[in-house]
Amino acid sequence: MITSLRDSSLLVAESRELITHAKCSTESLNQMFLFGMLCLMGVIASANKVFCEMVEKNVVLWTSMINGYLLNKDLVSARRYFDLSPERDIVLWNTMISGYIEMGNMLEARSLFDQMPCRDVMSWNTVLEGYANIGDMEACERVFDDMPERNVFSWNGLIKGYAQNGRVSEVLGSFKRMVDEGSVVPNDATMTLVLSACAKLGAFDFGKWVHKYGETLGYNKVDVNVKNALIDMYGKCGAIEIAMEVFKGIKRRDLISWNTMINGLAAHGHGTEALNLFHEMKNSGISPDKVTFVGVLCACKHMGLVEDGLAYFNSMFTDFSIMPEIEHCGCVVDLLSRAGFLTQAVEFINKMPVKADAVIWATLLGASKVYKKVDIGEVALEELIKLEPRNPANFVMLSNIYGDAGRFDDAARLKVAMRDTGFKKEAGVSWIETDDGLVKFYSSGEKHPRTEELQRILRELKSFNILRDEEHFM
Repeated sequence: MITSLRDSSLLVAESRELITHAKCSTESLNQMFLFGMLCLMGVIASANKVFCEMVEKNVVLWTSMINGYLLNKDLVSARRYFDLSPERDIVLWNTMISGYIEMGNMLEARSLFDQMPCRDVMSWNTVLEGYANIGDMEACERVFDDMPERNVFSWNGLIKGYAQNGRVSEVLGSFKRMVDEGSVVPNDATMTLVLSACAKLGAFDFGKWVHKYGETLGYNKVDVNVKNALIDMYGKCGAIEIAMEVFKGIKRRDLISWNTMINGLAAHGHGTEALNLFHEMKNSGISPDKVTFVGVLCACKHMGLVEDGLAYFNSMFTDFSIMPEIEHCGCVVDLLSRAGFLTQAVEFINKMPVKADAVIWATLLGASKVYKKVDIGEVALEELIKLEPRNPANFVMLSNIYGDAGRFDDAARLKVAMRDTGFKKEAGVSWIETDDGLVKFYSSGEKHPRTEELQRILRELKSFNILRDEEHFM
C-alpha cells in the first residue's frame, strides 16, 4: 500500500538523512536504502526485519522506524520502539507526540510533552494544535500563553483553532494582538484565515484593514490564496464591485478564484454577470466543479430562469460527470418554488438522487404560503416533522398558510399543539461591527451587558424627537 505524497516525501527525506549521517560499509548503506524504501511502500513488517538486522542504529533510524509504524496507524508498535530507543532527540519526541495527536490521544501526547527534557517551538506548536483539534481551546490558549517563544505557526495554530471551533470573532482579536505585538509577521496562511473569518462575520471594515495591511507585506500581490480570500470576504460583505476589482487583478486565476467570484455575483443578484463569467471560465480552459454549479444554479434562481436552470442541472452529469448533491438539488427546488411551479418541485424532490433535507422542505413550505398552496404546505410540514420535530418555525408557517386560506380553525389547532408541546422559537442574533469590535444583540428579552447605557442613549435621542417610539427600537 503506497502512502500519501506528503508522507512519501517525508520518508524519502528521512532515507537521504540516514545515508548522509551514515559512516558505514556499502552493505550497510544498501540496508538503509532498502529500509527506507520498505517504509515508503508501507511494508512495515519487512522494514522491521531489515531494521533488526542492522548492527548500528542511530537516532535517525529509530525515528524512521517509529514514523513508519505511525504512518500505518500502529501506535502500539511505535510506542514500543520509542521506549526501546537508546537515544531520543527532539525530532523523535515530536514524532511520537504527533502520532498520539493524529490518533486523537491528547492525554498521552501531553504526558510525553511534559516528560521532554528539552522542547523546541515545534514541540509547543504540535501540542497547541492538538488541543485545537479536539476543541479544547482553553488548554490551547494556556499552551500558547506558556510558550517561551512563538513563530508564525504558533499564531496560525491558535487562530485556526478559533476558526475551526466556531469562535470566529476571536480570530480577529488574535490577529489584532499579533499585529500589535509585532514580534511575528503574519504569512499568507494567517491572512487567509483572518479574511475567511471576516467573510463569515460580515466584518467589512476589519476586512478592509486586513487588506491594506496585507498590501504592506506584499501578500495581496503574489499569493492567489489571499486574493481568493479577499474576493470571498468582499463578496460576502456585499462589496461586490471591490471583489470584482480583486478578481480582475489576479493574473493566474485558479478554479477557486472563478468559483468565488461566480458565487459572489449570484448571491447578490447579479445573475447575468455570474452566468457570463461561467462561460468565460469555460472558454479559458478551466472545467467547472460542483461548487461552480452551485453559483450557476443560484444565478438562475434569482433571475427566474427555470428552463436554463434545469438545463444546467442536467448538464452537470451529462457534460461534466458531476453527480448533483443536496446543494444543487436545493437550488432547483428553490428555482421551481419561486416561479410557482410547486407541483413540479414536489415531483423533482421525489426523483432527486439524494434525500431531501429540512432546508428543501422548508423552501417548499415557504413557497406554499406565497402561492397559497395549502395541500403542498401540509405535505412539506409532514416531512419537516420527521426531520426536525421540535422546530416551531415550521408549525408557525403552516399556521399562517391556514390563516391566509381562511382556515382559522386549523390555524388555531396548530397553535394549541405548539403551546401544549412547549415549543418556543429560538431568539435571533445579530453581530454589529463597531469601533471596539463586534457586538452581539439578541431579538429576545435577553439583556445586552450595556443595556442600561443603550436605554439612556435612546431616551436622550427621544427627548430630541429623533425617535418616536423607544420600545420599538429595543
